[in-house]
Amino acid sequence: MKLGRREFNFVAAALVGLVIAAPAMADVLDTIMSTKKIRVATDMGIPPYGMLDGSMQPTGSDVAVAKLLAADWGVELEFVNTTGPTRIPNINTDKADVVISSLSVTEERKKAVDFTRPYSFIRTTVIAPTEDTAKEWTDLSGKAIAVVRSTTQDIALTEMAPEFGFNVVRYDDDATAITAAISGQAIYLGLADPQMRAINERSTAKQFEAKIVINQFPIAMAVKQGETRLAEKLNEWIAENAANGKLNEAYKAYHDLDIPAEILN
Repeated sequence: MKLGRREFNFVAAALVGLVIAAPAMADVLDTIMSTKKIRVATDMGIPPYGMLDGSMQPTGSDVAVAKLLAADWGVELEFVNTTGPTRIPNINTDKADVVISSLSVTEERKKAVDFTRPYSFIRTTVIAPTEDTAKEWTDLSGKAIAVVRSTTQDIALTEMAPEFGFNVVRYDDDATAITAAISGQAIYLGLADPQMRAINERSTAKQFEAKIVINQFPIAMAVKQGETRLAEKLNEWIAENAANGKLNEAYKAYHDLDIPAEILN
């Protein structure tokens, strides 16, 4: 059907009216501020980042950060039940507004979420009993270092093994590697700090400590892709609390370790 000028102008005006009348779609930040509630995905099975205390209440360094954020923004905090594999799906299916859960920044994850600037970090180290004197990579020549198969520690140490003359022994999961350390089957292990903590909590014969740092990975908050205003506001908050020392305070309270300045700057 061919429209005359008069009919065309009428239709165009009607369409413009619809566009003007349609309300702008609220983004996640608007929803947080209007409902006065922020939903945070935090895995409570990764101590000391997230865990449950004796009263089954959330605690840990990520929990402390989430509580500080909610208090500063004047909103109620709701923790969303989360495991490692469901951290990103929880925000992409609108079950949570933000992930604060020891989520290291990787190129692969950047394809699925938008990251903030780092607020924390996780490191991997070669650990050994406290009385062991190893301090340098050359001290590990001829030694066996246990790792969990296919982890970043496994990859890094396998590449370094020919240069420094140590052997890499692989276990299938954290539980068997931790058991190997406690039983004395493994003396040197390439693990992240939470696994070392788990060993020391269960070991009565000896305590382990970090001897050599393998890698340090920045940890950031994550939001659904396209939630630019929320990411920007989180970045402002992180910058402020990095400068005033509160992020480092929250981390050190649970890890007995400072966040490296280069992570937060």
